[in-house]
Amino acid sequence: GEGRQRAGAGEVKAPMPGLVLRVLIEPGQQVAAGAGLAVLEAMKMENQIKAPAAGVVAAVRVEAGTAVEKGQVLVVLAAPEPAGGVDGVA
Repeated sequence: GEGRQRAGAGEVKAPMPGLVLRVLIEPGQQVAAGAGLAVLEAMKMENQIKAPAAGVVAAVRVEAGTAVEKGQVLVVLAAPEPAGGVDGVA
């Protein structure tokens, strides 16, 4: 439907205000759909922020100890690299 993006491409935003306890990934890392990206503490509960789709971490916009607002960008994902590299050459 509307708003659909390529698999893995897009921004992962904080679902609620809170404190980033841990960042579990780093730029350039490939992640699978559902992989943990960060741990956010909100209302005395730890919430794992997960990748909505497989992709490559293009940027990490927060670090442990960062206070975030609802909707703030935490991680930017790019579409996963095609298998076999550029033009199918490994």
